[in-house]
Amino acid sequence: MIKHNPTSPGTRWKVSLSFISKHKVPRNLIYGKKLSSGRNNQGIITSRHRGGGVKRSLRCIDFKRDKHYVKCTIKSIDYDPFRNSLLSFVSYSDGENRYILHINGTKLGDIIVSGPNVFPYNGNSLPLRNIPIGFKVCCIENIPFKGAIYARSAGSYFVVLSKDLKYCLLKASSGEIRKINLDCFATIGIISNTNFYLRKIGKAGINRLKGIRPTVRGVAMNPVDHPHGGGEGKTSSKRDPVSFCGKLTKGFKTRSNKRTSCFIVKHR
Repeated sequence: MIKHNPTSPGTRWKVSLSFISKHKVPRNLIYGKKLSSGRNNQGIITSRHRGGGVKRSLRCIDFKRDKHYVKCTIKSIDYDPFRNSLLSFVSYSDGENRYILHINGTKLGDIIVSGPNVFPYNGNSLPLRNIPIGFKVCCIENIPFKGAIYARSAGSYFVVLSKDLKYCLLKASSGEIRKINLDCFATIGIISNTNFYLRKIGKAGINRLKGIRPTVRGVAMNPVDHPHGGGEGKTSSKRDPVSFCGKLTKGFKTRSNKRTSCFIVKHR
């Protein structure tokens, strides 16, 4: 964490994160991405408060770790503008280079490997079947050989609780418990940049650079613009807080993925 000197109003309260190294991104591991500014293919705004921002490039990240039993060395730890975790630039012993999510505790020069029967060291990727109970894991697959979809943000992880003949029970840091196939791969450790929540942007212009436009409170609008709008002076809406389209916003469950609901043992 870096607390900046107050040389300007924008740096007086700014707290940023320090990155270990800067590495020139290989051209074969990045590609351009056109920002949509919250519009769909008809030009209609579907996500409000988006637009502008600096031009950014996507990094090709290996979520499958499918080069089994091929050792790779961490050459650099890089920043990714599209995610809050860091990236590890790894070089395999056969000469191939890839990006993977950086695991907390690994450092430059460390050797990591993936495979069904590798030792459960920090940064190694192996099936849940071979991971001991009580270990913290991240980058977890939902379907075998599909690629990691769970625990990919900064500081996130699951804890291995128990196993049966087919499934493994995993507990998230939020308290949710899921069951996942034992053949799914997971990475030992916690995603890096665990202090991400402590950063302070310092000024509103940082959000504009990220493509986030100003958000106006609903009570400051007219009745035609928001359910909370209207009234003389500061008035309560006399109803539960809702979004601009009338959907409840305080504790109302919006999850609609019924396809995987059967794998949730305990909700958070």
